[in-house]
Amino acid sequence: IRNSSKIYPKRLLSLKASPLFRNFASITKNSSGDYHVSQRRRPRRNRKTGVMRAMIQENKISPENFVYPLFVHDKIDPEAITSMPGCMRHSKASLVDEVGDAMTNGVGHFVIFPKIADNLKDSKGSLAADSQGLVPECVQALKKAYPTAHIWTDVALDPYSDKGHDGIVATDAVHGDAGYARILNDETVQALCEQALCHAEAGCDVVSPSDMMDGRIGAIRDFLDSHGHTDVSIVSYTAKYASGFYGPFRDALDSAPRTEGAENIVMPPPNKKTYQMDPANVREAIREAKLDEEEGADMLMVKPGLPYLDVISALHSESNLPIAVYQVSGEFAMLKAAAQNGWIDERTAVLETLISFRRAGASCILTYYAKDAAAWLLSDEI
Repeated sequence: IRNSSKIYPKRLLSLKASPLFRNFASITKNSSGDYHVSQRRRPRRNRKTGVMRAMIQENKISPENFVYPLFVHDKIDPEAITSMPGCMRHSKASLVDEVGDAMTNGVGHFVIFPKIADNLKDSKGSLAADSQGLVPECVQALKKAYPTAHIWTDVALDPYSDKGHDGIVATDAVHGDAGYARILNDETVQALCEQALCHAEAGCDVVSPSDMMDGRIGAIRDFLDSHGHTDVSIVSYTAKYASGFYGPFRDALDSAPRTEGAENIVMPPPNKKTYQMDPANVREAIREAKLDEEEGADMLMVKPGLPYLDVISALHSESNLPIAVYQVSGEFAMLKAAAQNGWIDERTAVLETLISFRRAGASCILTYYAKDAAAWLLSDEI
């Protein structure tokens, strides 16, 4: 530092002599006497008006990109979800109404998540494939009311499991993690095939396995095809991470891993890390994507959304299939909380977040903001 006064002048002289330095913009006066930066390329010219910005916008978002996740229970009246302001556990009647409202804003895709009463849950999630269950009834009601709506269903056992896991829990600790029981992969895949078939026969357009079991996409595809449901799409939760952003969702469905009342000699795992992915990994997501594509998936999903933009981009680069992303409950709750406290402008922040998914490479966005965001976008067109 003491010698800097002696060094810097020499460095400045050498920089000024370089071609790079001479190409830097400098401020002069033009013929009118106004300040002038001698720079021919000015990126701001392409941002100077709204009409110009709209013409060169690289990514656009519209209600057609949205899938609206909706919670439903078997009670007569809907219930507010405290941790997700504005979201409800719908009754079957209010579910139909909510879908109708969203469709008027241009939303055409909806995914159903059921809140199952505790007394109907068991260790194998048996009611997941019940043709008279809550999800098939909702699918039939929605397709009757809105034949053009695309109805998605979640394929996983956690809403129906008394352990809160996406798969069947073993009764021993053989090959378990840290002495806990393991999640049985192949037995679970068979149950998922039966669940997917149940939903397809009810009339759903898309099944979306969120369980992260190995080999389930190929097994479900073959099972559906062998029963005549070749037109039912499979959107795979390809890169579903063991994330801390799922809390409000699990509150809405009471689907968090649980140990109380466990029938097992050994305890079920306290988390889902043996089947959901490590947040540190991206190459693993590419491996999962290649497997799902080979097994017959029609679309690949990344979950959560904003913390995993790099994963969306990686899958978009590696696969020719469309990429979906789930803006999960924790992301939604954070935006809501910040907006309610006046810390952000909700509309601006939400739309900025949604366009970031498109920029990363997602064609399809599952978001609890679907209805509101669609209305905001439509208001911009008026």
